Amino acid sequence: MAKSTCSVTRPEFLNDAKPVEITINGIPMTADVKEFSTGSLGWYLNGKTNVKVGEKWVSVQIGMNLTIVGSKELPKGMLGRQDVQFP
Repeated sequence: MAKSTCSVTRPEFLNDAKPVEITINGIPMTADVKEFSTGSLGWYLNGKTNVKVGEKWVSVQIGMNLTIVGSKELPKGMLGRQDVQFP
């Protein structure tokens, strides 16, 4: 299978990507823009909610990655977050 190419550049993503609204079991949540330690780009959501199983509610932990296919191979440009210098 051929590798997929990413249709945005790393700087475009880091400058233009916005959080993504996700609904889980009727509850709106927000996945934040993320540059993963692997170099991939996407969004990340973690949190907790409740889900009904039969007549009982159970607490669940959420860990969700939305990863842009092909983003790991994008060149690491000068505008990438890993290059930002903090005072």
